[in-house]
Amino acid sequence: MDKFPFIFKTIKSLGKVLFVLITVILLNACDKQPEAVDYVDPFIGTDFFAHLYPGATLPFAMVQLSPDTYTQGWTYAAGYQYADNSIMGFSHTHYSGVGMVAKGDILLMPTVGQKLFVTPGSRENPDKGYRSRFDHADETAEPGYYSVILKDYGVKAELTVTKRAGMHKYTFPASEVSHILLDLGHILGSAPDENSHLEFIDKHIIQGYKVAQEATVYFVAEFSKPFDAYGTWDGNYKTPESSASVFPYKSAESGNNIGAYVRYKTTKNEVVYVKVGLSYTGVEGARNNLKTEIPGWNFEKIRRKAKDEWNRELTKLAVEGGTEDQKQIFYTALYHSLLAQVISNDVDGKYFGMDGEIHEAKDFNFFPSFLCWDTYRSEHPLMTLVEPEYVNDMIRSIVAKTKHFGWLPAQHHRNVFHQGMVGDHLVPIVVDAYMKGFRDYDVEAIYNAMRTKAMELPPPPLPSSAGRSGLKYYLELGYVPVDKVTEAVPNTLELAYNDWCIAQMAKDLGKTEDNNIFMKRANNYKNLFDSGTDFMRPKKLDGTWLPACDGRSAIIVKNGDHSYYDCFDPLLVGRRPNRYYTESNAWQYIWSVQHDINGLIDLFGSKERFVTKLDSLFSMSPEISPPKYVGVVGTLGQYVHGNQPSHHVAYLYNFAGKPWKTQEKVREIMDLLYHTGPGGIPGNEDMGSLSSWYVLSAMGIYPVTPGQDIYVIGSPVFEKVRLQLGEPYKGKEFTIIANLVSKENKYIQSATLNGKPFNRTWITHEEIGNGGTLIFEMGKEPNINWGSDASAIPPSMTR
Repeated sequence: MDKFPFIFKTIKSLGKVLFVLITVILLNACDKQPEAVDYVDPFIGTDFFAHLYPGATLPFAMVQLSPDTYTQGWTYAAGYQYADNSIMGFSHTHYSGVGMVAKGDILLMPTVGQKLFVTPGSRENPDKGYRSRFDHADETAEPGYYSVILKDYGVKAELTVTKRAGMHKYTFPASEVSHILLDLGHILGSAPDENSHLEFIDKHIIQGYKVAQEATVYFVAEFSKPFDAYGTWDGNYKTPESSASVFPYKSAESGNNIGAYVRYKTTKNEVVYVKVGLSYTGVEGARNNLKTEIPGWNFEKIRRKAKDEWNRELTKLAVEGGTEDQKQIFYTALYHSLLAQVISNDVDGKYFGMDGEIHEAKDFNFFPSFLCWDTYRSEHPLMTLVEPEYVNDMIRSIVAKTKHFGWLPAQHHRNVFHQGMVGDHLVPIVVDAYMKGFRDYDVEAIYNAMRTKAMELPPPPLPSSAGRSGLKYYLELGYVPVDKVTEAVPNTLELAYNDWCIAQMAKDLGKTEDNNIFMKRANNYKNLFDSGTDFMRPKKLDGTWLPACDGRSAIIVKNGDHSYYDCFDPLLVGRRPNRYYTESNAWQYIWSVQHDINGLIDLFGSKERFVTKLDSLFSMSPEISPPKYVGVVGTLGQYVHGNQPSHHVAYLYNFAGKPWKTQEKVREIMDLLYHTGPGGIPGNEDMGSLSSWYVLSAMGIYPVTPGQDIYVIGSPVFEKVRLQLGEPYKGKEFTIIANLVSKENKYIQSATLNGKPFNRTWITHEEIGNGGTLIFEMGKEPNINWGSDASAIPPSMTR
């Protein structure tokens, strides 16, 4: 009995230790700071028409597994609108912020109930189909993970991903009849009139392919639980005997609106997993991708790995200071910037090429889509800082598809070329990377391809539309005439910029004659400057200006197959094919001379006149001449942040020796137009362009002239930004510090770079790549002396 007091004392002592241990754990949990990944809100940009999706994906991933709420109309380019209250299902491919309605391939949807629906039903009446109502209170999204409760079925759906495969976790209620549907007829936008195919391999696996826009997507779907029953459907066929389109226990189906269903009896909270591998090379590629990336059924492990990967990528930019909202906007913008470019090669390197053949990417990832008019300005330059390991892969992809296509393509998606936006903007993507030291690809081959495209039209059987629009006139006249070519003004300005880019690469390669040719052509923008109006004005074939509208409405006139507006109105955006600017008007396009802002200032006659024009842009009415245009959003006067031609404009005050005006305007744009919440992005995201603009601007830098290895200084938002530069820079670190920065303290008072005075309004990529510290002293009043003298002004072609 004498031993009991000892035991009681021991228990009491252990209780104190346990209490202390629990207290320490709880305190540590309370003190734990949020990580970069915790600030990301995938719902930002899912309202209005930023065209973003909330579902699960990874940086540069082939799979974007996300809910679709509707499939038709420009608003549904990503398949999801936050204002909706019902979900059609979960498809595996989505574009991140584009102006076209496409993808939405391989949709799955869990349902409960005896009646089998094989069509989704309408948003107005979900009960007529398999779609389900949901509440945002029951919806969760974080990088690499999405979940929602489907109210009509009592099913909790959870999604996570790897690079090439998606994993579904469906938690069912008790039900005698539960289904999982696989709808190959589901698509965002218009369906091609070609047959898709699916087949049951056993009681666990369905495989096949979906013929989608521009691509055939192969899939293998594996289910954790064997099917109790199964079948197919063909939404375009009804049997004359039963007037139904369902075929029970049929093990294969072909058609352009087909699907499959599997049936289970489920118990309360029973979980059924589905994992789906994708490929663009074939079913075996999809199977191998699935087997390699998701070999088992551990959903939480895949989810954890996805979150960890996102956190590693996001913490390459570590910020301190700022508000919680600013951090959420910043890290979500960085997240969206990493969704724009996606790979399409399998785990073994095989990919579908632009020649329709299967190739192997040896030691690089293949990128199939370049919507370059949107991304060359800021998204690709950002990648040279935060994802340098992928930059050579992107350029090697461009080189490969140029060889396969037989020509340098322009804007294209899923490896299929379509003449889309104006200009030749794979050129600045290549040259920007080259001038920043990324050269692990066939430099001569890509240079020759760019040069050839700049000099001549493509050879047969390629169509002439694969060449530069208006090239014949551009070479003969030094400009593109409005009465011959659509969007004639930007055709001239942007080709002049493209030519300047080629000239920079030619000079570095020692090609003196080419450099001279393209530098001369880089001056062609001057041929459209009208000093009487201070606009880049449409000019006709005969060399005369398009006459002014003088208060009347423009009339569409025909010249053969070409149509155009018959008079010049600086506020007219207009419609294709008649317009003479691209998605913009004269007020927005006067500044599109990124390569020679100093030369543009000279055309104005003085810095003062240039600044007056800039001030007017930001202060005048945002209204345009009819017809209205959907892209005129995110406005400060005629400055339109919702469209790319305006993105560099706030930084142009630096070139006129008034950097405090840049600091003021950049902050105003960030504060006014970017927010938390679903409506937090001021326009069409356009493959990361709006988000990458914010990331760079919040850091305090912006690449006004991609192809030139400098960044122009703006106004940093955070007290400290630490950039981990990655392997190409030998793991160095560059830090930007803004002392006393706040919403009011937005003006730079002075600066130092690595301890030495820094008085210029630009910094080179090399200076950042070498590592170091850039320190700004901030204040609430402009310092009109900092960065204002001639030596501080950013360089351009003229000076």
